[in-house]
Amino acid sequence: MLARLVEISIRFRGVVMALACLIAAYGYYTIRNAKFDVYPEFSPPQVIVQTEAAGLSSLDVESLVTRPVEAALNGTPNLAALRSNSVQGLSVVVATFEDQIDIYRARQMVSERMTEAAANLPQGVRAPALAPLVGATSLTLIVGLTSDVRTSLELRSFADWTMRPRLLGVKGVARVAIFGGDVRQLQIQMHPERLAALGLSISDVVAAARNATAVRGAGFIETSAQRIVLQTEGQSVTPEQLGEVVLSTHGGQSVRMKDVALVTEAGEPKIGDATIMGKEGVMIHISGQYGANTVEVTRAIEAALEELKPAIAEQKIKLDGDLFRPANFITEAVRNIGNSLLLGAVLVGVVLVAFLFNIRVAFISLTAIPLSLFIAVILLDRWGVSLNTLTLGGLAIAIGEVVDDAIIDAENIFRRLREAPRPLSRADIFRIVRDASIEVRSAVVYATFVVVLVFLPVITMPGLAGKFFAPLGFAYILATLASLLVALTVTPALAGCFFARGAAGTHEPWLLRA
Repeated sequence: MLARLVEISIRFRGVVMALACLIAAYGYYTIRNAKFDVYPEFSPPQVIVQTEAAGLSSLDVESLVTRPVEAALNGTPNLAALRSNSVQGLSVVVATFEDQIDIYRARQMVSERMTEAAANLPQGVRAPALAPLVGATSLTLIVGLTSDVRTSLELRSFADWTMRPRLLGVKGVARVAIFGGDVRQLQIQMHPERLAALGLSISDVVAAARNATAVRGAGFIETSAQRIVLQTEGQSVTPEQLGEVVLSTHGGQSVRMKDVALVTEAGEPKIGDATIMGKEGVMIHISGQYGANTVEVTRAIEAALEELKPAIAEQKIKLDGDLFRPANFITEAVRNIGNSLLLGAVLVGVVLVAFLFNIRVAFISLTAIPLSLFIAVILLDRWGVSLNTLTLGGLAIAIGEVVDDAIIDAENIFRRLREAPRPLSRADIFRIVRDASIEVRSAVVYATFVVVLVFLPVITMPGLAGKFFAPLGFAYILATLASLLVALTVTPALAGCFFARGAAGTHEPWLLRA
């Protein structure tokens, strides 16, 4: 079968060369539009369930919230492990699944079970919610907001109500987490001694505040001509309005909210804060969607931030747009590995010319490098494997190997042509090229598969190490197998074209002269 492949490649050498040019062009296009990342996705499929339980202590959260959620998740198909963290007012349960499960199917199963678990949680605890789907390397950009004239409350409000909605609308963004600043609240800071003196309880204040800040539907009035929708007015949205709410009457006088409490606008109690370059501010963490292109998402986020700059400047806020930017590392790593690939190819070319003593034979051998790498990149892209530091490293390691098969084939063709009696016709040259390629095909195939077998343990490594290093071995194996295909098709076709050119009517083929 391999001999037949060599014969067909020589006979239809024009078609083979055209296909090689198309592969090279498509490979270059693929590299320009491929997904680049820092590292391969090495975390197992995980679903994070968060449940807010305001007012509960850590012990209460563990016993009343976390355990019911874990009990509901137990028995989920393909579940590998459950981990949880219970802190004051918050329960976080991480469900880790086996590698072969589809992450979206896992999220659907968890969501169905959380619907049942919500009925078993205490009153006042919010329903469990699934955290956005992100990967281990999904953090795309961290930006900071500072100001000399705006308060931390105003900074946080600007981030929550202006920046966050715009950034969530960027294609590829999954989560926008904001740290620092003060979250605006209408706070009722009660005076217990006044409540006791007036015979009121905390429940009375809570009920009055809830009624004053609620929005209720009032229905509609049906007439013969139209339906008139009724809208309630009078919602208390400022500290002054809320302070005028009447709680009860005492001694013939109305007891207002401000008589028993300090009603003010303030920030909610903090559990963390943020500083930018030693100055208090607001920090925004932007995470990309699972499997998104980090570089493309970063550029889209920066375009959105550019649109927001007039509004940011109007509020007298300073934007630090690159506190943490993984795309910088990706670009630098790709540039460094690209330089290594280029340098390796140049060194291989110098060695070939120095040892083969023929520039044309060296050129035929060198064509295997870009073609093999292009084929490997095309296959990696089609199978959804990103170009990261590990896959590019595998391709860099493969440079010295991908040229081996072509060297063996080209050097044997050159030797057989040099030893053949003169003169040589075009038919003689094609026959010698075919026989020389078939002569070494077994050695080429065996050597290639031996190298592939050496790297098989790398792609079969289990656990975290396997997820991390398997792409390197995978890229190396693809490039090596691609070099075998090039040596059996492109190399003899190219040798036939080069060595046969100008052979008719001469005593030595044109390309045999060093």
